[in-house]
Amino acid sequence: MQAINRRNLPLLLLRVREAVFSHFRPIVSHFGLTEQQWRIVRALGENGEMEQNQIVEACQILAPSLAGVLARMEEVDLVRRRRHETDLRRVLVSLTPRGEDIVRHMAPLVKEQYELLEKAVGRAAVEGLYAALDAYLDAARTPVPAVVLPPADTALAPHRERRRKAG
Repeated sequence: MQAINRRNLPLLLLRVREAVFSHFRPIVSHFGLTEQQWRIVRALGENGEMEQNQIVEACQILAPSLAGVLARMEEVDLVRRRRHETDLRRVLVSLTPRGEDIVRHMAPLVKEQYELLEKAVGRAAVEGLYAALDAYLDAARTPVPAVVLPPADTALAPHRERRRKAG
């Protein structure tokens, strides 16, 4: 078997994400939010009213998923949606007073958790991680060519074969 002589960067990033977010998950759960809801509440708390496409980008939530998440958040009075006055295709989202209260109560806890994290792993490690991630995102703006894929082989991709038979 041929080895891939590179570390698994996507998996490593997932592990780092979990290592960091595991310290904040209890706060998010305490206030009855999902991780996606917290990303939206935080973005709206920091930026004010946003368009849905801005939330997609800021929170890294797929557009089809966002509609359902926002509907549930509206049902529990965290956000409100409204149509743009001059362009009815655009939807603006803002926090409700209840959503603002949650941000106000969560903010000092999140800030304190960041301080505890920095104390545990070292401020230099956290700042180094920020710097490395920012540098990578800046560099990633450069287009990366994709490998040329061989023709699909149904023996190597059995899910393709099943799909054809079912159809």
